[in-house]
Amino acid sequence: MVKVGLVTVLFNSDDVLEGFFKSLSIQTFIDYHLYIVDNTPSVKTDELIEKLSKIYSFSAFTHIKNESNVGVAKGNNQGIKLSLNDNTTYTLLLNNDIEFHDPELFSKLWEHAIANKESLIIPKILFFDTHKIWMAGGEFVLYKGITRHVGEGEEDNGLYSSEKYFKYAPTCFMLIENTVFGNIGLMDEKYFVYFDDTDFLYRAHLNGYKVKYLPQLCVLHKVSSSTGGNESAFSIYYSNRNRLYFIRKNFKAIRKLVAISVTLVTRIVKYINYGPYERKKLYSAVTDGLNMKYK
Repeated sequence: MVKVGLVTVLFNSDDVLEGFFKSLSIQTFIDYHLYIVDNTPSVKTDELIEKLSKIYSFSAFTHIKNESNVGVAKGNNQGIKLSLNDNTTYTLLLNNDIEFHDPELFSKLWEHAIANKESLIIPKILFFDTHKIWMAGGEFVLYKGITRHVGEGEEDNGLYSSEKYFKYAPTCFMLIENTVFGNIGLMDEKYFVYFDDTDFLYRAHLNGYKVKYLPQLCVLHKVSSSTGGNESAFSIYYSNRNRLYFIRKNFKAIRKLVAISVTLVTRIVKYINYGPYERKKLYSAVTDGLNMKYK
């Protein structure tokens, strides 16, 4: 029985896999198993994974190949279920468009989690190219129905170097005690991509969980390497649809009314500034977001 299950979801990820495998290979903590959930499997990717696993002497992984792109939320759930079935104690959700150069990163995560009985842990995450802060914790902005990253875009000058608890953080590198899934459930697969982690952490927050931020640990993130950036047609659709779905699913009364109103008013401004194709995507996103069913 391994202690930690690592879950990563591939989507056209060939260009970033070598840095990812190399980062894993230098870790002194080896009591883990990696579940690679592949939403765009191909012979080329198979050969690349086989090649990298030999170069970096890496064998503790399972490669799950989906017949189609089932989304990040479902992909994560596939890996989480495998981790739970293998009786791991913790599951580490991590993007593959990240790199980390500290050989003790996993060891320090594990030791802190066990010593302090933490349920959710994140490191500081920097932009890969500039080394400016991408995320040093996170917050819910409830009146807008969104989240924000603490310190995003700022220089890493020591301002965010104290351990702290947060209500929210993205799950692109998050160690999660497996009892959390039993208490609040898995990812909501209706999101497909974007806001799935917002929804998961909001449920965790409502159940009394806090995210422990360890600034002494650092990860580098190649932001939006697979989805085309925040203003791609893909991102326009899913980010706006899912924002409205998140609000409608999780908020009640005045909070829901305010958040939906703020979202719709600000979407009007976006609509005016977009071209015809982007407008079509935004319109579809808003319509679908207002009509998606939830429990």
